[in-house]
Amino acid sequence: MIEIKNLTKRFARHTVVDDLSLRVERGEVLGFLGPNGAGKSTSMKMLTGFLAPTSGTASILGFDIQQDTLKAQRQIGYLPEGAPCYGDMTVRGFLEFIAEVRGFKGAAKRQRVAKAVAQVELENVLEQSIETLSKGFKRRVGLAQAILHDPKVLILDEPTDGLDPNQKHQVRKLIQSLAYDKIVIISTHILEEVSAVCTRAVVIAHGKLLADGTPLQLESRSRYHQAVTLVAEEPLDLVALAALPGVASVEENAREHSLSVLAKPGEVIFAQVNALIAQRGWRVKELNVERGRLDEVFRRLTRGEVV
Repeated sequence: MIEIKNLTKRFARHTVVDDLSLRVERGEVLGFLGPNGAGKSTSMKMLTGFLAPTSGTASILGFDIQQDTLKAQRQIGYLPEGAPCYGDMTVRGFLEFIAEVRGFKGAAKRQRVAKAVAQVELENVLEQSIETLSKGFKRRVGLAQAILHDPKVLILDEPTDGLDPNQKHQVRKLIQSLAYDKIVIISTHILEEVSAVCTRAVVIAHGKLLADGTPLQLESRSRYHQAVTLVAEEPLDLVALAALPGVASVEENAREHSLSVLAKPGEVIFAQVNALIAQRGWRVKELNVERGRLDEVFRRLTRGEVV
């Protein structure tokens, strides 16, 4: 378990992380979601022992990150922001160096390096110097060093930053495969990352925790939760749709030639909308029920609105 209690970081008079408290269990993939400057990277640096908190505590599998720093850090694989590496080293040389720092020698070192290389598909660039690699490959080298020692805790700051769509898919699948017996924390501002990978997400802004739940729970806080989206071959009677008992409002999307019929909180309106379509004989090409929109929840939370 990772336990964070009242973690706070101030730089002069500026509070970057403000009284953050969390518990994360094995098997969870926790998304740290927030806009740029929200305090995500600072929180991770404190959690990994690279930055001392102003106040509060954090423990990794029972080891206090300030009092038992080395024991806590041995449990962690960390991919920092920007994936800093030694640019003049080859990929192979760098990963072998990391393996030795982690205490592996001989055959064990070679096995660890080979496994990490295979997991993130670095075979074709092993003999290149890191400074010659693309941003995406540098990110993959950073991920390889984080997983090389098979840590019980993975802390990844923007793990898919700079990757193309195929590489993002591969890294997300890797994270999911690693998560069954580990704790994984991912810092990101990419909303699709949360839906694709995370079993739980927290939203922070201005250093404060604003929301904590599964992606589905966060989506259910959207005003589009249980909304019915229609794409029709003809104009529809918006007044009739808006008059249905459980309907809050109707929105037109001219660009997509669709309508969104929004439900009142706690209402399920699909049956009502479907019955009206049948009654009026409307020619509807698509009819969908929305789970909710994470981007809308994120925007409202980080703007200080009540969600």
